[in-house]
Amino acid sequence: MKLADNKATLSFSNGSPSVEMPVYQGNIGPDVIDIRKLYAQTGMFTYDPGFLSTASCQSAITYIDGDKGELLYRGYPIEQLATNCDFMETCHLLLYGELPDGKQKNDFTKLVTNHTMVNEQMQFFLRGFRRDAHPMAIMTGLVGALSAFYHDSTDINNPQHREIAAIRLIAKMPTLVAMAYKYTIGQPYMYPKNELSYAGNFLHMMFATPCEEYKVSPVLERALDRIFTLHADHEQNASTSTVRLCGSSGTNPFAAIAAGVACLWGPAHGGANEAALNMLGDIQKMGGVAKVGEFMEKVKDKNSGVKLMGFGHRVYKNYDPRAKLMQETCKEVLAELGLENDPLFKLAMALEKIALEDDYFVSRKLYPNVDFYSGIVQRAIGIPVPLFTAVFALARTVGWIAQLNEMIGDPEYKIGRPRQLFTGAVRRDVQPLDKR
Repeated sequence: MKLADNKATLSFSNGSPSVEMPVYQGNIGPDVIDIRKLYAQTGMFTYDPGFLSTASCQSAITYIDGDKGELLYRGYPIEQLATNCDFMETCHLLLYGELPDGKQKNDFTKLVTNHTMVNEQMQFFLRGFRRDAHPMAIMTGLVGALSAFYHDSTDINNPQHREIAAIRLIAKMPTLVAMAYKYTIGQPYMYPKNELSYAGNFLHMMFATPCEEYKVSPVLERALDRIFTLHADHEQNASTSTVRLCGSSGTNPFAAIAAGVACLWGPAHGGANEAALNMLGDIQKMGGVAKVGEFMEKVKDKNSGVKLMGFGHRVYKNYDPRAKLMQETCKEVLAELGLENDPLFKLAMALEKIALEDDYFVSRKLYPNVDFYSGIVQRAIGIPVPLFTAVFALARTVGWIAQLNEMIGDPEYKIGRPRQLFTGAVRRDVQPLDKR
């Protein structure tokens, strides 16, 4: 962050003296006006619901240009990372700032692999949940519970603790998600296998049983690895901001990540791919592809209450770069599984065609986003719809940890404390009960 040549001047129409504020430049992206002294100088706060125009921190991890449809991890375009690197390399990049060489990759992968098992007592903890509990309800509890099992890495101010907590979380999340799935369907838990890759191990823990071995398909393994890479980080979104805000209090890394899991659960955030697939299911019940046009007309009608899920994005005002990659993967997976004629995929293509050609959607830049395709891919692989958001949390954990560690290492970081514009009752006195 460097000081810009120009300054911003805030002037008032009531004759109050104007205020000069510094302007800072990042390496790319919009400049920022430093308003930290605004309250001290004017007695006023800024008002920005949803923080849409507020930079809450400085970060060197992820950059998004929504107008261009560009996503960079540590400077590398997501298209190059998803094509030329695997998820373990992406994790190394996000955590340490650079892509690993051969030895670093082997060492890092081995370190993660050696921490994939969870404490055996976690199985008993699971039994406290109903069998029909939503996987994200289970995951919120399990991730928070990790702090009860790993006391030796809960000091957020200790760099070594943060390092081992990061590895533990990345390693154990697939195990916890698979355990949550097995619990809800009443099957025995499958232990991790060290000879498998990160994505291959997750598939094995999900779909193998003690009585029948599960052979990991390289195509599905690669598809899942790509899903993980595409979801690894996404700048200062709601769940990442939650992790930073939670961590700013000095709480342990496991608790901060559990807060991120809880935030991600929301349908407007991580639950979007689940919502997109449920929408496709609803259209299928209406009559499938033949009813797509009718459905899209309802979407255009503001009074219908019908929403188009999996299209458009808060940040991207162009085609989501992750969606293009996910579309390729979607076709590969369906071909591998012989599902090219899958009715939901045909339905998805019909929806996409209308959205890319109809002026209503084009003018509003409602392009398909990554959630639109990743839900179809996960369903094809055999991952049930309620588990989609848990898989998202698994992938995003490395981004959350990288962001949390960056914040703790920032000399300017303080406990988060947003302000407000108060619109409630002014001061008043309590009346005796008989006079109210």
